[in-house]
Amino acid sequence: MKPDPARWLATWFGCGYAPVAPGTAGSAAAVVIAWVWSCLFPWNQWHWLAAVAVVTPLGVWASGAVARGMGQDDPAIVVIDEVAGQWLTLAVVPALDWKNALSAFLLFRLFDIWKPPPVRRLERLGGGFGIMADDLAAGLYSVAVLLAAGGWLW
Repeated sequence: MKPDPARWLATWFGCGYAPVAPGTAGSAAAVVIAWVWSCLFPWNQWHWLAAVAVVTPLGVWASGAVARGMGQDDPAIVVIDEVAGQWLTLAVVPALDWKNALSAFLLFRLFDIWKPPPVRRLERLGGGFGIMADDLAAGLYSVAVLLAAGGWLW
């Protein structure tokens, strides 16, 4: 079998193949990676925004390539969009302890599944851009709630 970097990135190194709730698996993997990185390196909010800035264009390319290859608009195996949205949400937590990680995870999953306006409309942009845009918007909703809650959540 020929290596396929687009598929590896789009599925976030296989997380998208989870038999149940692959999007949740991708978000959980993003939180675990964030926690490990924050334990090993002195990462702050700017680092997470930089990580989102790096993973987003890669996600547009990879998710678009996989979607075209599968002949689907947004294949369930594509979860790099969840990683970008989850890391965007984590960028506003002051410290990555279990409470902050859980709050950010649950809020992001809520907005990613619910897709309040205009999140759902962003899917219609099509291709990798549409795949990534709706999850980044869900991340922005999560960020807004976390910032509005201030210290209450943590």
